[in-house]
Amino acid sequence: MKDEACVHFLQWALPQLHMRWSGFRRVYGQVCKRLARHIKELKLDDIDQYRHYLLTHQEEWLTLDRLCQVTVSRFYRDKMMFVFLSNAVLPELARQAIKQNKKTIKVWCIGCASGEEPYTVNLIWQLHCQSQFPQLHLSIVATDANSDMLERMKQACYPYATIKNLPANWQEKVFAQQGELYCLKPNYQGDINRIQEDVREAVPDENFDLILCRNLVCTYYDDALQRDTLDRIQQQLRVGGVLVLGIHEQLPAGTVSFQSWSDKLCVFRKSDVHSDTYFS
Repeated sequence: MKDEACVHFLQWALPQLHMRWSGFRRVYGQVCKRLARHIKELKLDDIDQYRHYLLTHQEEWLTLDRLCQVTVSRFYRDKMMFVFLSNAVLPELARQAIKQNKKTIKVWCIGCASGEEPYTVNLIWQLHCQSQFPQLHLSIVATDANSDMLERMKQACYPYATIKNLPANWQEKVFAQQGELYCLKPNYQGDINRIQEDVREAVPDENFDLILCRNLVCTYYDDALQRDTLDRIQQQLRVGGVLVLGIHEQLPAGTVSFQSWSDKLCVFRKSDVHSDTYFS
């Protein structure tokens, strides 16, 4: 399939899925490869025939939606954000928890893919923060719409390219090499609940101290879907809790329930002003 034909197709199809072409501009190749394989499986000649197939088979839009789920992840992705999480965010949340006589800090990682982000958060807690706050426990909920990704997370084995950004001493301490893969040792996998869940349709039924929603909602969804999804996400974040977006993302215009903690890193605190209202 030619790139130009695939780009034209995505520019036509994505808005009908409430997604933005601009979010796919750098990663569309991943989607196009999946589309090419799928078109062959359907025994269609080209993407123009697939467009006609979509128009005559309404249920195929659900398949296309799954094909458009982008999975780009690695441990310590955007290092400075994780350094900020380690040195500022988690210690502050820990101090708040102690003041409130809580024993657990609750974290939600949205679109967790094969686990690189939630495992990184847990490693930061175990290797950097736990000794400072031994009375506290870190509990993570990791959600993703793709069951295959969650199965990979369960296996917790990765190629070296996925873990190479971690500090070298961490790599040696927490991974065991098995052939060409590096498997996270069980005692460093932490308290993580893996849930197959599409954030557009459902959210966990609990409140969180920290929510990471990076490179998903504010990258790929259109404005209306962003606002609807973020409104439901923020309802699961307690007042004073922290929301982390991708470093190239921004909250929709008119957002009133968050105060910026780091503009550069797109880290926000939930305000107690208008806490029940997301947009002005």
